[in-house]
Amino acid sequence: MITYGNLALQDNGRWHISGLQPHVAIAFKRLFTKVPKTARDITLMDTDEIRADLHWFMQRYPLQHANTADLQAGVHRVTTKAAERERILMPDWKPAKASGFVEGRQPYGYQQQAAALTIQNPNLLLGDDLGLGKTISALCALTCGAPMPAAIVVQTHLAQQWADRAEEFTHLRTHIIKGTSPYDLPMADVYIFKYSNIAGWTDLITTGLFRTVIYDEVQELRTGRGTAKGAAAHLMSSVADVSMGLTATPIYNYGDEIFNVLQFIEPGLLGDRDEFMREWCNWGKTVKEPDALGSYLRDKGYFLRRTEHDETVSAQIPPLNTVDWEVAWNDGAAQDAEDLFKTLALTVLEGSFTQAGQAARELDMKMRLLTGVAKAESVAAYVDLLLQDAPRVLLAGWHRDVYDIWTRALLRHNPVMYTGTESPAGKRRSVARFTTGDSRVMMISLRSGAGLDGLQEYCSDVVFGELDWSPQVHKQVIGRLRRPGQTRQVTAHYLHTAGGSDPVIMDMLGVKADQSRGIIDPMKGFDAKQMDDGRMKKLAKAVLGRETD
Repeated sequence: MITYGNLALQDNGRWHISGLQPHVAIAFKRLFTKVPKTARDITLMDTDEIRADLHWFMQRYPLQHANTADLQAGVHRVTTKAAERERILMPDWKPAKASGFVEGRQPYGYQQQAAALTIQNPNLLLGDDLGLGKTISALCALTCGAPMPAAIVVQTHLAQQWADRAEEFTHLRTHIIKGTSPYDLPMADVYIFKYSNIAGWTDLITTGLFRTVIYDEVQELRTGRGTAKGAAAHLMSSVADVSMGLTATPIYNYGDEIFNVLQFIEPGLLGDRDEFMREWCNWGKTVKEPDALGSYLRDKGYFLRRTEHDETVSAQIPPLNTVDWEVAWNDGAAQDAEDLFKTLALTVLEGSFTQAGQAARELDMKMRLLTGVAKAESVAAYVDLLLQDAPRVLLAGWHRDVYDIWTRALLRHNPVMYTGTESPAGKRRSVARFTTGDSRVMMISLRSGAGLDGLQEYCSDVVFGELDWSPQVHKQVIGRLRRPGQTRQVTAHYLHTAGGSDPVIMDMLGVKADQSRGIIDPMKGFDAKQMDDGRMKKLAKAVLGRETD
């Protein structure tokens, strides 16, 4: 039989490939993308996936190898693992009682599915819909076999919440990392870092102490390794045996963010950046076939997402009710700014690149503020009316000026704040006042509620008094109420006006929703829409009364 090179498994546990004929070397390096293009003698790690790929390659280009049984064994383990993964995800899969959990606090079956898949693969991006208890799924992975000690990386205000949940549900010992200056750590099973302090602990991270790493709200890393926290997280993943990411919103804007997120879960799964941009995005930010990418990630076993419609969870959480309501616009609030908006809009459409960029940012900021202020009194009146029947209301906004109007108008309901301004302790006090009934309105910033838990037993109405460009932001807020423990149907009230930025934002939300939907929920029959990143041009045209199509 003709052979095209040599293959050997060395004593150091690495594959050595040598003597490849030129055209075979080219084909080999296309398959094994991490091999340097200039390499002549090639070494590869010995994993079952590598063995399966080598076996597949040798069907076309046989290599001289002493024993093909070791390659076939790798192929067998890969196929067996895939079959086991499918078995775990079957609706009739019955997990054993979860060890390490407090009596009476057993996880749901679908949460144990996620834990089992994380350990079996290993490494998982868990994209379960908001409210399905990803925190408990992660804790279950730790109690059911993920190696410890573990590091959990969270947003700043969620560190204590994670410690509280671990104590409430499990027997795990936790320690919250304090500050960026390393110190002698106490004995614990789980060390809770914040994204804001992991960069200070790189020397300890490099020791390999943390054998499992869990990134809560992993979309915090969607900009990649270029930041200090991104570089530290990449180091943490590289020395861990198991990496798990938790988020219902891995994509806030465009699909290319999924590449950055997955670099912390399973590097190389989507190739290098150039390959991903070329093959999946046509060199743009937009994934050209979101359904195909979403299906690929699932088929490889590194992405798991369930919604309330999933057979294993549908009976536990009532469906979402949505109210789409147009409120009045206060002309007096907009009158003084009309000339400024028109000037900015013209600059966006006709100015130089630098001028247009500056004008676009200013137009966005000022137009959204004006829109929020112009409808603030009508929003407050709607909430006041809603409180005649609802015990409490979660009111979502963005601007401090808008919060001030709502606070004055709803003063008799003792509103509290949960925004980017309050300290973690201040946020906890607001939650305490809201859940005990001292306050009937909690004003929450559209982008400050990720991971917030404990409201679902007391509130089932969320009112969006201001809108965000990203649909996933709204889902994050809804997820604060629509999660395990909620016994009533959750209603999301979208209050928008016919003026200002609301009409354009409503249109753009539909465009962005399809890009995200295709990757995280492929093949759901959602009508495809053309992607358009010129949202500010749409807004500028709306200000000037021009057609926005």
